[in-house]
Amino acid sequence: MAKAAGILEVYGLATAFVAADAGCKAADVTIENFDKNKPANADKLPVPLLVTIKFRGDVAAVEAAMDAAAAAAQSMSGIVSRHVIPNPEGATEKMLKLSGLDKR
Repeated sequence: MAKAAGILEVYGLATAFVAADAGCKAADVTIENFDKNKPANADKLPVPLLVTIKFRGDVAAVEAAMDAAAAAAQSMSGIVSRHVIPNPEGATEKMLKLSGLDKR
């Protein structure tokens, strides 16, 4: 059975690091690579870069990590969205490995 995936999108890379750290300290999870997105309306956002943190583990651990990470992110620049996928399908698993951070 696949590990659950928690997807948390936040404003800015510094917020992503703080949120990821809080999530990993709160529960037995690992992190897939971060991803980034600079939306068309970036100049109107609190921080012009959206970063996605992807936690992996069992469902309860991922939910605990997401709660801790969301609280940490909210205390900084904020969160955009969050979702837990309890049992990602094969094609979704492949997409979780993608990252825009390694692209120029």
